[in-house]
Amino acid sequence: MPRTKEQFEAMRLATKDKIHSAAIKLFAKKGFSATGVQDIADSAGISTGLLYRHYKTKDELFNELVSYATVGIENLVKRFESDLSPYDIIREFTLEILNDFKKDDEFANFLMIMSQAFTMDHPSHQVQLLKKQSEAMMEQTAILIEKGQKLGQFKDGDVTEMAYYYFASIQGLAMMKLLLGEQFITPRLNIVTASLVKEDYLD
Repeated sequence: MPRTKEQFEAMRLATKDKIHSAAIKLFAKKGFSATGVQDIADSAGISTGLLYRHYKTKDELFNELVSYATVGIENLVKRFESDLSPYDIIREFTLEILNDFKKDDEFANFLMIMSQAFTMDHPSHQVQLLKKQSEAMMEQTAILIEKGQKLGQFKDGDVTEMAYYYFASIQGLAMMKLLLGEQFITPRLNIVTASLVKEDYLD
C-alpha cells in the first residue's frame, strides 16, 4: 500500500531531526570547519545523498540551526519583558537550563554552536541576526535585573555586568558539561543565581 502524504511528511521531519541532532553534536565537538557532510550523514545513520536532499550545503544546515537559536532567544526576550516577578522569571529560566543539563548534552551542544557562530570571520545573514538578537537579550536581562533591584529581590551592582556574568556562568557550565561528560555535576539553583539574587530569596 503506497504511503500517504502525511506519512511522507512524518518521515521527512524524522530525518531532519536525525540530521539536526547529529550536526549539533558534531559541530559542538569538532567545530564547524572540521565537520564534514559525510560525518553528519554517518552519525545520523543516513546516506549523504539523503542529507543533500534536505540541505544543499553544510552552511545551509548550520544556518538553519542558527535560525532556530535566534527564535529561541527572541522568545526569551519576550519572556524577560513579562510583568511577572523578576525573581520568578530568572528562577524558572535557570531551572529549565539546569534540568536540560541533567537530561542530556543537546542544550550544552547548542550553546557551543552559538559561540562558534559568533567567532566566524565571515558571518552569514543568519549569524548576524543571532548576534543582534543576543544583544537584545543582554539588554533586556539588564532591564530585568534593574527591576529586581528596585523590588529588593536582586543584589546591587552594575546591571550590565551582572547580566553578562550570569550568562557567562551558564556558557561556562555548558563547556564543563561537554568536557567532563558523566563526571559533570549540575549545580544547584542557588549556586547559579547567587551573583544576582539576594540571600533572602535564594532557595
